[in-house]
Amino acid sequence: MAIDRILKDDASEEKGERARMASFVGAMAIADLVKTTLGPKGMDKILQSTGRGRGVTVTNDGATILKSLHIDNPAAKVLVDISKVQDDEVGDGTTSVVVLAGELLREAEKLVAAKIHPMTIIAGFRMAAECARNALLQRVVDNKENEEKFKSDLMKIAMTTLSSKILSQDKEYFAKLAVDAVMRLKGSTNLGAIQIIKKPGGSLKDSFLDEGFILDKKIGIGQPKRIENAKILVANTAMDTDKVKIYGARVRVESMSRVAEIEAAEKQKMREKVDKIIAHGINCFVNRQLIYNFPEELFANAGILAIEHADFDGIERLALVTGGEIASTFDNPESVKLGHCKLIEEIMIGEDKLIHFSGVEMGQACTIVLRGASHHVIDEAERSLHDALCVLSQTVNDSRVLLGGGWPEMVMAKEVDELARVTPGKKSHAIEAFSRALVAIPTTIADNAGLDSAELIAQIRAEHHKEGCNAGIDVISGSVGDMAELGISESFKVKQAILLSATEAAEMILRVDEIITCAPRKREDRM
Repeated sequence: MAIDRILKDDASEEKGERARMASFVGAMAIADLVKTTLGPKGMDKILQSTGRGRGVTVTNDGATILKSLHIDNPAAKVLVDISKVQDDEVGDGTTSVVVLAGELLREAEKLVAAKIHPMTIIAGFRMAAECARNALLQRVVDNKENEEKFKSDLMKIAMTTLSSKILSQDKEYFAKLAVDAVMRLKGSTNLGAIQIIKKPGGSLKDSFLDEGFILDKKIGIGQPKRIENAKILVANTAMDTDKVKIYGARVRVESMSRVAEIEAAEKQKMREKVDKIIAHGINCFVNRQLIYNFPEELFANAGILAIEHADFDGIERLALVTGGEIASTFDNPESVKLGHCKLIEEIMIGEDKLIHFSGVEMGQACTIVLRGASHHVIDEAERSLHDALCVLSQTVNDSRVLLGGGWPEMVMAKEVDELARVTPGKKSHAIEAFSRALVAIPTTIADNAGLDSAELIAQIRAEHHKEGCNAGIDVISGSVGDMAELGISESFKVKQAILLSATEAAEMILRVDEIITCAPRKREDRM
């Protein structure tokens, strides 16, 4: 008796050729989707959600676009994942990594059609990736010892990162903001100390960097507007207990005077709590929850600035920056760690009042205030700046720098080509294919800028056969330019992450020879 089916009725499986086809097509479709956002002349995408409010995002950040897509194709999901990891790991290169993986698969598809086994292709890709990485390692520049050169390297990297984003018009200004902010971190990659506040209004040029911490709250009525040498208690506690807080609780009393007694007891309880808090010897109290009028009045009488309802991110960061800890019980003041700062004052940004903490304990902390025409503009500016900050903080640790503008890809492609010539057997086809895939990135950059990519790439390739050549695509003039003179630099760490992630992702999809889709769970009729 032949077994017809092993799987359930609604499950489906695709084998061999068809499975591989589905993987290749899905991955290439994703790569083509984000391809147009690559490079300084890349275009943006509008993402519209179908949820409540139909939120609209305008972005050209590869990871943001792919994160928002709901994808059915399993191979495409692998590419979405690598762009996410690239975003978490180094912050930039999220589009390049997907485009490179897509191109590798496009080349692999031709090889598979020519009856070369996927494992052979993978072995060739492995050799090629190793060779490409070594080619970059020989050409890196490291200026860690020379402070001035290193800072100019960071400026160049920031400007290169920002030039493909919405901030490209004011890239020098924002590159300086980002470099100043990262230099304050003194080598730590904790971007939590850099706070970004978004305030619509003004233009992008009105954005500024402020040392210290800004809390998006107003100072209450009758409270001191300015405090010097502040001792801050950061808390997460209920300061609104002038109601009975047990739901469904009933209190039966004989007369109105008893109600007054209960109210007086509640007030007394609150007063004791406030006295305990004041006993910490503080002059600023920041609470995550509400503070009702009565305790607020008590704080004001004691000359303490009380801030209520600070958002949770704000509170966590405030505690981190001022060196305090979040407290919720106040019985033993000696065990509570207070935060300190030199000055608390109220400032105005646009129409809004905010509270500014300056001279904070953690010297690295700073706040970048972004201004812009609308929420969409500011959101995209924040994503762009975040990319730049990530890349810079990684570069401060790993200070190796490469030139940009398609130069590293051409260097790698040239080395990989030479490896293909000396490699015997079928692997050489795969190695050659790898070098063609690498050239796809500068080709795409040129295509997006509306240039004749075939002509440009051929010129750059010829240039690269000379010793010590710095040729890459100069998108602005539309010709081959000297990347060192134009000051277009990229971080080695980003390039390495792109190369290795894309190769591994392509490898993973190449190994597939069967796709099994599970049967959907049926709803049982509960009749």
